Amino acid sequence: MGALNLAVLISGRGSNLKALLTACADPDFPARVALVVSDNRDAAGLGHAETFGVPGTVIERRDYADRPAFEAALDTAIRASNVDLICLAGFMRLLSADFVRRWWNRIINIHPSLLPAFPGLDTHARALAAGVRLSGCTVHVVRPAMDDGPILVQAAVPVLPDDTGQTLAGRVLIAEHEAYPLAVRLLAERRVEIVDERVLFVDPTLAARFGPESVLRVP
Repeated sequence: MGALNLAVLISGRGSNLKALLTACADPDFPARVALVVSDNRDAAGLGHAETFGVPGTVIERRDYADRPAFEAALDTAIRASNVDLICLAGFMRLLSADFVRRWWNRIINIHPSLLPAFPGLDTHARALAAGVRLSGCTVHVVRPAMDDGPILVQAAVPVLPDDTGQTLAGRVLIAEHEAYPLAVRLLAERRVEIVDERVLFVDPTLAARFGPESVLRVP
């Protein structure tokens, strides 16, 4: 089984893109980044693609008459790179239901909360306002609704008494950089399957480690 070809979609700094590129640079990692796409030509993350020698392209919504035309260009670029899996990494544009269905079970996203808690924006401020004891991140399979879909990996971090939105965000970001490559590995090695909108682990030992009773815990 060859390495899984990834397209990573970004809009900004690309820190999770860098984490995936770093993981894929290991010859033993079962995936490679075949293409980086930004919907923002000023995205700092494009520099990471250049540093790692990965093709990067810009497809901006404003260059197209409507969303279907924009998504058609996106689809064409991704298919031309023989991509197996699309990874959304700070891609700040909601994909249409049609696009998601064309790539059903082949788009994943990382969100900075323990979904289904706090979907959408301002997750850290909302977590602090709610008084939760744990926060974290979720890698999930994308569905048409925002921040919805089967959960692949979650990583939990403690919420400290003196946390601000910024300090909590920094701690969660460290967790994201561990969780995203793990999720890609699980898919690339076919250690998980999606049944009735739930991710099930093929290997019982993995189920014990990453299943409902356990999440990654990052200090």
